[in-house]
Amino acid sequence: MAGHRGNGEGSVYQRSTDNRWIGAVTLGYDANGRQQRKAVTAKTRSEVVQKLNKLQRQIDDGLPAPDTTLTVSQLLTRWYEDVLRHQVSASAASNYKSVADNHIVPTLGRKKIVNLTPGDVDRLISSKLDFGLSPSTVRRIRAVLSQALSQGIRWGVVVRNAAALSRSPKIPRREGRTLTPEQARRLLDTLKGHRNEALYALMLSTGLRRGEALGLQWKDYDAEAGILIVRRSLKREQGVLITSDTKTSKSRRAINVPLPMMAALKTHKGRQAEERLSLGKAWQNTGFIFTTSIGTPIDPRNLNREFRSICIEADLGNWHPHELRHSAASLMLAQGIQLQVVSDVLGHASIRMTADVYGHILAPDRKAAADAMSDLLWN
Repeated sequence: MAGHRGNGEGSVYQRSTDNRWIGAVTLGYDANGRQQRKAVTAKTRSEVVQKLNKLQRQIDDGLPAPDTTLTVSQLLTRWYEDVLRHQVSASAASNYKSVADNHIVPTLGRKKIVNLTPGDVDRLISSKLDFGLSPSTVRRIRAVLSQALSQGIRWGVVVRNAAALSRSPKIPRREGRTLTPEQARRLLDTLKGHRNEALYALMLSTGLRRGEALGLQWKDYDAEAGILIVRRSLKREQGVLITSDTKTSKSRRAINVPLPMMAALKTHKGRQAEERLSLGKAWQNTGFIFTTSIGTPIDPRNLNREFRSICIEADLGNWHPHELRHSAASLMLAQGIQLQVVSDVLGHASIRMTADVYGHILAPDRKAAADAMSDLLWN
């Protein structure tokens, strides 16, 4: 049964096969000169007119008409294949895909993008938190979906980003462990004579990330000036050890090495030269400062196991190499080094990041400031 059109309604009619109301609006013409139309359906005439008017307003505002058939799963797949895997490292792309496949698609995969609401995303977030996932993991789930929807908006197939409108879970602040000065000295005493003594001492004294320390090459070190240039990071990606650019542009930086570390690096270089001579042709000259006994890069996972054993030997318990970085920052701040300087040494993207993580250590400085103002204004 055909219907009639009201002013500004576009084409509205009732389908005889199921009595549903259909509304259609002309979008223009494609490259071949064929007219393009977009249709909406509803059970009643008034409902279809509302949908049609909303669609017309979007078109009038220059917004793309939504793809009413596109699902969340289809968008995620297209985003991964056409954009994501060409923009990030293979390991990062694999991680994004794993998040999508394991956490988003099973729940929202069949959902039409046009029907996706912030409430749907909020329910997904809530269910993942109730399941026991950490807030940081759930935030990553939300971020993956949000990035895919943002790309859909750029393509013109998505009207709004429902994930960006949802509520991100709060991450409770946890203060990482840090070695006390006494514990740090005990660790250094235990490391004396160890093949990787210089590696761990360097991480403790400069706050280098594990991958940054393992990625250092002799050409990055000015022995006379005692300066290291952090240019790259070593990591395992898809079962292979590779070097890549530093984490951020701020991570590419120069670091002044403490005088005792300069002596330790000199000793380390001499030991490495002896290993090279004893192995002869079997030595693999990779140029890295810290290597295995045959000259190849050190696997980060092997470093974790070795450091754990060293800490247990030092009667410190179970520690991770990354906690050397946290310890370095905490000890620097405790010694009165300015926050901006510590931020630069660590290679943080901003001083705010340093303050958020280590601001609690500055409490004595804040009290000193209050005491100074008290003396100045009231005494």
